[in-house]
Amino acid sequence: MKTMKTWQAKNEEQSPKWFVIDAAGHRVGRIATHVANILRGKNRPQYTPHVDTGDFVVVINTDKMELTGNKLNSKKYFTHTRFFGSLKEKTAGQMMGEDSTFVLSEAVRGMLPTNKMSRHTILKLNAYTGAAHPHAPQKPEAYVIPAHTGLKGRS
Repeated sequence: MKTMKTWQAKNEEQSPKWFVIDAAGHRVGRIATHVANILRGKNRPQYTPHVDTGDFVVVINTDKMELTGNKLNSKKYFTHTRFFGSLKEKTAGQMMGEDSTFVLSEAVRGMLPTNKMSRHTILKLNAYTGAAHPHAPQKPEAYVIPAHTGLKGRS
């Protein structure tokens, strides 16, 4: 009787690709789910949870992303320096005005598992406010996020 062995990906065998995503007109959460899946490697057939099989992602036009509902005013981002009285609070609208790449990176960070590998994985995300990026020598492929058509069954 033959026994079958389970195949596991190895770090040495991986050849990461580069993807570029245009965030203009898309919602932050939808972009973040696609980016998190690419960074983890879940879009590849050789995905292994404990091995970095993910690709690099370049997101452009983050200043043209959309937030639905009242999130611009109600969603809060907190910073703290561990000194007394240093807790700062900003709304999503203020953060989008100052640094829209932070809003996207925090959304992606929240969709990654909390372990040592995710701290390394988030470093493969490169986000830019405009259409220009310095990663042209890596020859990134265009990754198209499908347009949101609304909920099914609703009229």
